[in-house]
Amino acid sequence: MRAGAFLGGALLLAACAGEGAPPARAALAAASEDVADPARVRIPAIRVNSKIIPLRLDGKGKLIAPKRFDVAGWHRSGPEPGEKGVAVIAAHVDSTSGPAVFYRLRELKPGHKVTVDRADGSSVTFTVYRVARYPKNGIPDRLVYASGGGAQLRLITCGGVFDRARRSYRDNIVVFAR
Repeated sequence: MRAGAFLGGALLLAACAGEGAPPARAALAAASEDVADPARVRIPAIRVNSKIIPLRLDGKGKLIAPKRFDVAGWHRSGPEPGEKGVAVIAAHVDSTSGPAVFYRLRELKPGHKVTVDRADGSSVTFTVYRVARYPKNGIPDRLVYASGGGAQLRLITCGGVFDRARRSYRDNIVVFAR
């Protein structure tokens, strides 16, 4: 885990179809176990099998979305999936040429499995327990980013209505898994 940080504030895609996100505020937490970086995310229920690249924050503390639409990204200054705290994997919902990695994310249901393969060959599997849609300006930070104990995973993409004038979706889809 990078400097023992976990997410303590809003951390949404800064480039999710062009709209920024509130700044992230990192807080310190003790890691239960140091694990290898994530390399791939697999979600059989929605046919996702994507490479994971590390994502960083911009100067305002916003998560910079993957430049490509065919890969997912992991907030590298937060916990690795499987460590204590909330690990975040984000990907685009679509592009001007069609669906992207998390296009079907909103279809996940409680009980569906999400497996993250790590760089060292190990894997960790999470079980979805909630899928929610929040307005980008109304994300319940504590609910989405607080650990709640143990290893948690959040999958995030854009959703809801596409605002053509802003060239951005109005909402975010958030999948909660543990």
